[in-house]
Amino acid sequence: MADIVSIGELLIDFTPYGMSEFDQPLYERNPGGAPANVLAALAKLGSSTEFIGKVGDDAFGRELAEILNGGGIGISGLARTEKARTTLAFVHLDHQGDRSFSFYRNPGADQLLEPYEVPLDMIARSKVFHFGSVSMSAEPSRSATLSAVRYAKEQGIVVSYDPNLRPALWNSADEAREWILEGMKYSDIVKVSKEELEFLTGTEDLDQGSRMLAERYGVSLLLVTLGGQGSYCRCGSVTAAVSGFPVKVVDTTGAGDGFMAGAIYTVLSKGLALSSCKQEEIEELLRFANAVGALATTRKGGIPAMPSLEEVLALKSSRNEPL
Repeated sequence: MADIVSIGELLIDFTPYGMSEFDQPLYERNPGGAPANVLAALAKLGSSTEFIGKVGDDAFGRELAEILNGGGIGISGLARTEKARTTLAFVHLDHQGDRSFSFYRNPGADQLLEPYEVPLDMIARSKVFHFGSVSMSAEPSRSATLSAVRYAKEQGIVVSYDPNLRPALWNSADEAREWILEGMKYSDIVKVSKEELEFLTGTEDLDQGSRMLAERYGVSLLLVTLGGQGSYCRCGSVTAAVSGFPVKVVDTTGAGDGFMAGAIYTVLSKGLALSSCKQEEIEELLRFANAVGALATTRKGGIPAMPSLEEVLALKSSRNEPL
């Protein structure tokens, strides 16, 4: 039985790796995909994990399967197809390490996951079921994702959700908002960036926006990442904000996924009651999640960048105060 099961995209990130002698950008191939990144971080922290998704029956797909398996992530739910290639994403970094993406996915294998390919028995045995919105940007993966999420909810499994907005993958902003909010209906734990919070609620105000989502959709734990500044959390009427850890940023690709993993790990390891959070519990959760996210930015890529529990605890023990 896996502690955490995740569904969604598994792909190859091509990350900038300097310039050639002819002044052309070089790219390093890294495994990625937000749901897989979250599991990679959780596996490094010591949790048992299983992944559900689809890759192409090609060299990239076979490599990704080997990487997940080698990283302690179960792959019995990973399907393969000859109808499409494994999705590729080119990561573009600015001078501060912040990233944007160009996707080669028309269609990508991850979009072709069918509802009947989802192993419901695997979900039923888990403690947390995690998903994102990228797999809801096209059919049939949208139906596969939502049917899995609804099943998890019916089984009383804790559902965690990272909307992970990627505008380039949607036909319009309105379509993205519609389906992202559909996923919110079934979620107990939700992580959004400050920009995603504004996109979904129309307000930059953390208190107002977080209350709007939490009350409207019944979200128990609403987390907002604030980049290098830290993070914010709402659990019912209890809120907290904790500053980030200063680190040398190389690539922010896996920061949010590392943070999400840190939050899930804390909920499970501390037995956090989502219905009755205490101020100090939320602050402790944010410190741990901030540390995982910060360390993930000090290396390139998503899956390869995730830190060990020892690294997280060492950073977490340094000064980190509530905002």
